[in-house]
Amino acid sequence: MNKQKKTDSSPAAVHQNGGFGSSLGFVLACVGSAVGMGNIWMFPYRVGQYGGGAFLVPYILFIVLFGLVGLSAEFAIGRRARTGTLGAYEYCWKKIEKGRLGYFLGWIPLLGSLGIAIGYAIIVGWVVRALAGSVTGAILTADAAAYFSQATGEFGSVPWHVLVVVTAAGILMFGATKGIEKINKVLMPSFFVLFAILAVRVAFLPGAAEGYKFLFAPDWSDLLKVDTWVMAMGQAFFSLSITGSGMIVYGTYLAKTEDIPKASIRTAFFDTVAAMMAALAIMPAVFAFGIEPNAGPPLMFITLPEIFRQMPMGRLFAVIFFLSVAFAGITSLINMFEAVSESWQNRFKLPRKAAVALCSGIALLVGIFLESEPKVGSWMDFITIIVVPFGAVLGAVSIYYILGYKEIREELEEGRKKPLGEFFGPLARYVYVPLAVIVFILGIVYGGIG
Repeated sequence: MNKQKKTDSSPAAVHQNGGFGSSLGFVLACVGSAVGMGNIWMFPYRVGQYGGGAFLVPYILFIVLFGLVGLSAEFAIGRRARTGTLGAYEYCWKKIEKGRLGYFLGWIPLLGSLGIAIGYAIIVGWVVRALAGSVTGAILTADAAAYFSQATGEFGSVPWHVLVVVTAAGILMFGATKGIEKINKVLMPSFFVLFAILAVRVAFLPGAAEGYKFLFAPDWSDLLKVDTWVMAMGQAFFSLSITGSGMIVYGTYLAKTEDIPKASIRTAFFDTVAAMMAALAIMPAVFAFGIEPNAGPPLMFITLPEIFRQMPMGRLFAVIFFLSVAFAGITSLINMFEAVSESWQNRFKLPRKAAVALCSGIALLVGIFLESEPKVGSWMDFITIIVVPFGAVLGAVSIYYILGYKEIREELEEGRKKPLGEFFGPLARYVYVPLAVIVFILGIVYGGIG
C-alpha cells in the first residue's frame, strides 16, 4: 500500500498506464505523432507551389501560433483531466449537465482518431510493402506505377496491412507509456538521421540546384494571394496533429513538473525540421532527374522509385527512404490507437490489452475492405475534411470557452518558472479559436487544405 502511494505521488505517474519518464521522451512521442505523410508527400510540393521561401513566412507564423496555443491546450486538458478524449471533454463541460453533453461530444474527435487510424494503417502498409520491394529490388526493377497499382487494388496489401496494425498494437499492449516512449526514442532520431543521409546524397546529384530554387527562391508576390495563406494555415494546422483527441492522451501522461508551452514549441520546431528535411531530400532529386513535381501518394510510390532506379546505389537509398517513412507512419499510428484505447480503457473499465485489441481489431477489420486507392481516398477525405477539423474546433471551444481560460491557464502554468504573458489568453480565445473554425470551413470549400 505504501509503495502504491509513493508511486501515485510521483511527478510522472499521473495515470494508471504510467507516465512519460522525461521531457525528451514526451517531446519525441509528440513529434512521432505529428510527423507523418503530410510532411513527406504534401509539404515539399506546397512550398514550391505557393512561393517557395515566401510560403515559409506564413507557414512558420501559423506553426508558432498553433503550436503555442493549440497544442498547449490539448496537452493541458489531458493533464488536467488525467484521462483522454472522452473524460477530457466531460471535464470541460462539467458545469453543464454534469459533463454528459461533453462526453457525447467527445466521441466525435475520438471517432476521428479511429477513422484516421483505419486509413493510415492502409497507407503505412503500402509503405512497408514498398520497403520490402526496395530490399528485394522488386520496386526498382518493375514499373513503379504497376507496382503501386498492385498494392492499392482490392485486398492488395493485406499481409502488410496486418503487419502494421499488429506492430502498433503490440507496442501499445506491452508497455503503454513506456512502450510509446521507448519506441519513439529509437524511431524518431532514426527518422532524422536517415533523411539527413538522403538529403546529403541528393545534394550531389547534377541538376539538384533547380530543386533548391523550387523550394527556396521566394516569389514574394505569392504573399498577396489568399491561397498561399490558406494552404500555409492548413498545412501547419494538420501537420501538428491538432485533432481534439490524439495530443490530449499524451498530455494525460505528462508530469506536473513539465512546462507545457515550452514542450509544445519544441514539438512544433522538430515537426517543421522534419518537413524541411523531407523537402530537401525529395525535391532536388525530382528536379535532378527532370521529373515533374507532384504531391500525394504518386510522389512517394511512383516518382521516387523511378528516381532511385536511376541513382547510383539507388536500392540502398530506396531502403533508407521507405524505412524512414515507415518509422514516421508507425509512430503516428501508435498515437491514434492510443487515443482511442485509453478512452475505452478508462470509460468502459476494459483491461489495457483488451482495449488495444478492440481498437486495432476494428481498424483492421474495416480497413481491409477499404484497401483500394479510390476507397481509402474517399474515406480519408471525409475524415480529414469533415470529422477531424470539426473535432479540433470542438476541442478549442471546449477548452478555451466552455472550461474557460482561467482554469486552463492554471494548468498551463504548472511546471513553469514564469507565468504566461497577458497576450496568451486573447491570442487563444480571439485568434486561435476563430482560426480553427476557419480551417474547418475552408477545408470544405477547398476540398481539403491539410
